Amino acid sequence: MSDDRGATRLGVDVGGTFTDLVAIAGDRLVTAKVPSTPSDQSEGVMASFEASGVDAGEVAAFSHGMTVATNALLERRGARTALVTTEGFRDVLEIARQNRPSLYDLTRDRPPALVPRELRFTVKERMGPGGELEPLDETSVEEATRALAEAEVEAVAVCLVFSFLHPGHERRVGEALREALPGVHVSLSSEVLPEFREYERFSTAAADAYLAPRLAAYLESLAGKVEAAGVPAPLVMQSSGGVVALEVAAGQAAACVLSGPAGGVVGAAYAAAASGYPDVLTFDMGGTSTDVAPIIEGEAQTTTESVVAGVPVKLPMVDVHTVSAGGGSIARADAGGALRVGPESAGADPGPAAYGRGGERPTVTDANLFLG
Repeated sequence: MSDDRGATRLGVDVGGTFTDLVAIAGDRLVTAKVPSTPSDQSEGVMASFEASGVDAGEVAAFSHGMTVATNALLERRGARTALVTTEGFRDVLEIARQNRPSLYDLTRDRPPALVPRELRFTVKERMGPGGELEPLDETSVEEATRALAEAEVEAVAVCLVFSFLHPGHERRVGEALREALPGVHVSLSSEVLPEFREYERFSTAAADAYLAPRLAAYLESLAGKVEAAGVPAPLVMQSSGGVVALEVAAGQAAACVLSGPAGGVVGAAYAAAASGYPDVLTFDMGGTSTDVAPIIEGEAQTTTESVVAGVPVKLPMVDVHTVSAGGGSIARADAGGALRVGPESAGADPGPAAYGRGGERPTVTDANLFLG
């Protein structure tokens, strides 16, 4: 690929099981598929470069989608996260909306809150719709900070009542936490989702804090590797179907929760329109999850009312419906003896038992192979 130097456009999608690359240089199309590398997904990205034979010096643009945040949420492998909120509102995440999506399932267990009760702390303060009702008690902030330090958390979501209108107290708590706990990520609900309705705002901010350390570590590792290879820094796909600079994506973890699935839907919409099919249903089955989305009149549909892995994330995103059942999803019997699949996945390492790499538990891929 020595001609058209500097004109190659590159796209890489990292899934829980495989990493896929597509490169376009003029009228040539190059593809590569390699196993993902769960310990450091950026290594899989670089392996896909090597497998494709693309010359780094030719790359003019690099777009990147991933399921790093998606799978962390589906498999509950995010950071150890705490919540700081107004006194009296400690259990908002637990109380939720009291919805029963499976009305007649008497044995259904609700997904646990991202932040367990022992990691939810309160401060004395109160804002109302018109402003301050009770000043922020600095002593309670200091007590919460000490408790967080003792709990050895990796991230904190600060969610105070009415902070979407009056963020002063929340910002002060955030400043205190960042000063006292420099190695801990802090997400403020007034920055992540400055909208009313406490539960959705708390949940979205908690998801942002829960995912931020994992996503930031991955993107930092990727940035170093692509820079060393001479490849431009990637534009990262967000859940909305648009792309942002890498450093922006690292600071907006909740907005990247459907990064990979959104990229697939946007690409499918383009391909469907080019083929003369304006109304289609997309189906994207990976190793950890399966994603379905409607394309209507050639356009991917968007929403701000998504629930991902039982967690409301009230941010603009492509309307993708995700279930934690992919090719590597592990089958098991539940407490009642019924067959269940997911959310845990065998991933790329060790992978399904059929890979012969040490996996011992049955997966969807193993069932497909057995059935021929």
